[in-house]
Amino acid sequence: MRRPSTLFGPLFALLLAVPGIGAAQDLRIEGLGQSRVLTAAQLRARPDARDILVPDDPVYHRDMHYRAVPLRSLLSGLTADAHVQFVATDGFTGEVPAQLVVDAGRTAGWLAIEPEGHPWPPVASGKPSAGPFYVVWTDPSAAGVGREQWPFQVAIVRVTTNLDTRFPAMLPDPAVPADAPARRGFAVFKKDCVTCHTLNGQGDARLGPDLNIPHGPTEYLGTAYLKKLVRNPQDLRHWPEAKMPAFDQRTLSDADLDDLVAYLSHMASRRSK
Repeated sequence: MRRPSTLFGPLFALLLAVPGIGAAQDLRIEGLGQSRVLTAAQLRARPDARDILVPDDPVYHRDMHYRAVPLRSLLSGLTADAHVQFVATDGFTGEVPAQLVVDAGRTAGWLAIEPEGHPWPPVASGKPSAGPFYVVWTDPSAAGVGREQWPFQVAIVRVTTNLDTRFPAMLPDPAVPADAPARRGFAVFKKDCVTCHTLNGQGDARLGPDLNIPHGPTEYLGTAYLKKLVRNPQDLRHWPEAKMPAFDQRTLSDADLDDLVAYLSHMASRRSK
């Protein structure tokens, strides 16, 4: 999950001036043949709104209670082959396969709505809260919901096509077998990296650098230092204002990290011009 941006204030003001980003208490929903804006008051008043408990919330690191609307009913008409993108006010784009929303067994996705006049706690010292809208999950481990799939400070919910279709320059060589490390690493990239990074100039996130243009990290860092960077960026280069979080083994296993490195190394030979 992204580290709260120190540029939130001015960037938020800039985003409000960009078409498609609504006011702080408005949520824009795009796709499914429509574009609509809902206020926080309208969402709280929905008949399907519920009070839910999220144990060990990954943003607040404690149990949290929310008033929330089920994503499945909010995005009525969503099909499992689609994709849902959550655009935050700081440029983070949470990418969630529609399958997680439509039918993930015990796991349920919710849009939590910040109470009017009673904001949630700051996400960090001196930072705003996770509101006005925050995507949370009940029983996330049952469907393997990752840390990057808890976007907060959400302004836009967009139903679109999957990443493979939208960004073909991210794809490994078609000749790479389905069970190859580079192919598995692409799945890791889509789950944990594309929320902040582009690759070969493709992607919607704007928080982190492109991971293949002009050079890939396996070229200028090598495998050992790249893994150190992913595990804890501050171990490689100390920068108090850095936004990239540490990916521990609970968040990203050693096997997944190996596969991610294999994908990035493979893509260095498939650089877009």
